[in-house]
Amino acid sequence: MTSTSTRTISLLSSKTSNAVERRGCSNLSYYSHPGPSINKRSIGIARASSSFSDASVPDYLSSDWLETRKKKPLGPRLEFSAEEAVRWQILALKHNDQPRIDYGVEVMYRFAGFDPFERSTYFGRFFDLGQFERFRRIFHHSTYRVLLGHKEMKILSSLLVEEGRFKQRIWIQGSRPEEEEIFEFTLVQKIGGLLDGYWLTESLLHDGDGISGGIAY
Repeated sequence: MTSTSTRTISLLSSKTSNAVERRGCSNLSYYSHPGPSINKRSIGIARASSSFSDASVPDYLSSDWLETRKKKPLGPRLEFSAEEAVRWQILALKHNDQPRIDYGVEVMYRFAGFDPFERSTYFGRFFDLGQFERFRRIFHHSTYRVLLGHKEMKILSSLLVEEGRFKQRIWIQGSRPEEEEIFEFTLVQKIGGLLDGYWLTESLLHDGDGISGGIAY
C-alpha cells in the first residue's frame, strides 16, 4: 500500500471517530438533562392527582335513607281485625300520594286477595289484575277516583256475614265539588298457608252501576 493511500485511510478514520464522539456526546446530553417539557408534564400529573384526591364525594342519599328502608310498608298484618284492615286501606287512599304517588293504591294492592294468575272480580267485573299498572288504572277511572284524596268517609253498615267473611259499606265525599259515592268492601280471612289468619280484600264494589262500558286498563 502506498503512503498516499495510508494517509487517506488515516484521515477518514479520524473524521469518523470525531463524528461518533460528537453523536455520543449529543445523545448523552439529551438523556442526562431532560427538557422543560418533561418537567411540565410531570408537574401537571402531580397537580391533577392532588386535585382529584382533594375533591369532595357527592352524597346522593338523604340522611334518613337507611331508616326509611327499615320501615315495613303498610299491608296485611295478623293483628288487624277486619274493621281495622278496611280503615287502614281507606286512610291510605285518603293520602294516596304520600309518601309517593299512588302509594295508597299500592297499599290496596297489597291487601288484595285475588290470584294474580286468574281473572278477578275484585271490581265486580272480570279483569286481569295480575299487573299492578292495570289495577292502578282502574282506581283512576271515573267510578273509583273519588276514593283518591277524598275529604270524608262514613261507615254506613258493617256485617260479619259468616265466620271469616266480612262486609262493610262506606260513604265517600270526594275532593271535587258534589262528588260522593258509596262502596262496599268484602274481606275474607285466609285459612292455612303463610297468610293464615290475615284479612284480605276479596272485592271493592261501587254501590251503583259500577264500571259501565269498556275501560282501557
